[in-house]
Amino acid sequence: MDDDDSVRTDDKKLLNNNNNTVDGEKEDGEATKKQVLSKRQRKKLLKQQKWEEERELRKQKRKDRKHQRRLQRQSNHQEDEGEDRRARKRPRREATPTSLRLVVDCSFDNLMLTKDVHKLHKQIQRCYAENRRASHPVQFYLTSLGGQLKQSMDEKDQGWINWKDINIKLEHYSEVMAKEDVVYLTSDSPNVLTELDPKKAYVIGGLVDHNHHKGITLERAQKLGICHAQLPLNSFVQMNSRKVLAVNHVFEIMLAYVEKGSWQEAFFSVLPPRKGAKAVVADPGDGDGDEKEQPEEHSDTDAPQPTDK
Repeated sequence: MDDDDSVRTDDKKLLNNNNNTVDGEKEDGEATKKQVLSKRQRKKLLKQQKWEEERELRKQKRKDRKHQRRLQRQSNHQEDEGEDRRARKRPRREATPTSLRLVVDCSFDNLMLTKDVHKLHKQIQRCYAENRRASHPVQFYLTSLGGQLKQSMDEKDQGWINWKDINIKLEHYSEVMAKEDVVYLTSDSPNVLTELDPKKAYVIGGLVDHNHHKGITLERAQKLGICHAQLPLNSFVQMNSRKVLAVNHVFEIMLAYVEKGSWQEAFFSVLPPRKGAKAVVADPGDGDGDEKEQPEEHSDTDAPQPTDK
């Protein structure tokens, strides 16, 4: 062995001795540290270790509690909704169907904007619901159903195909029933309806156009040679606003008259409170009890189009 190899061997031994010394010092330091920890400190250290070990378990418990609270809130919400729904839902009275026919004429589809077609759709939904709840339901007809209105019903109310107690026709009403049995309700008519004939079919124009086509329902009725009349609104009601009747308003008034036998009761049970409706003050010198001053009846651009045109 030469001198260089001897030097390298001595250096390796010295390095090993130093490492052994460092390791020994570490062990001694840890032992010393363990020895110097008080009982309280060791207890605290164990508690901290246990806390770290149970971290995931605590996290899972929090998730479980949160899930249970969510389920409980949903259950309580459903119970509250059920109670509210039962409170709002009017009890179904024993119904006695009548032979009176009410028809919504849907042949004005091409005269309406899309937003107005949606309004008409909602009004028809209301008519259907009210007739189903009525004590004396009428024979309800939808005629000339197609175009935008049918598309709206297909998209927004697919359940309409399962509606009961309603006659839905693609044909025009003049093809479904005899013309001599039809009376078209239009506020432009000079004739005033005083009572209902249970053998007749009363047609309501399904048109929401904000008076852009004033007089069109009367014009079409005259062209077909069909009888026409307006509701006796001016004879019984004074309003703060203009007299605007939507499809469902006319329909509900007719239903109410069938049940109550009084136009005044029918009007005041249906007309919206926002209209400020008041009973007509009869002129003492006029025996027919007509209103002294009758406001003009026309459409309101902020409200559904009147259908008893």
